[in-house]
Amino acid sequence: MLIVVNGETHSTDCKTLAELVTELALTGKRYAIEVDGTLISKHRHIEFILHDMQKIEIVHAVGGG
Repeated sequence: MLIVVNGETHSTDCKTLAELVTELALTGKRYAIEVDGTLISKHRHIEFILHDMQKIEIVHAVGGG
C-alpha cells in the first residue's frame, strides 16, 4: 500500500500505525502522529488501521534549552 509520510509517498506492508512506528524506527523516541488531520494518541497506534493514500505527519519532539 502507498501512504504519504511528511509529504513523501511511502510504500509499506504495515497494517497498523504501531507497525509503521516500528518500520520507521521510532520506537522509544518522542514523537506525535497525525493521520488525515487528526492527532492519534500513542495508546491507539496498535488498533489504528492504515489505509491506502492516507496522509501521515510525524513530528519529533526535540529537547534543549
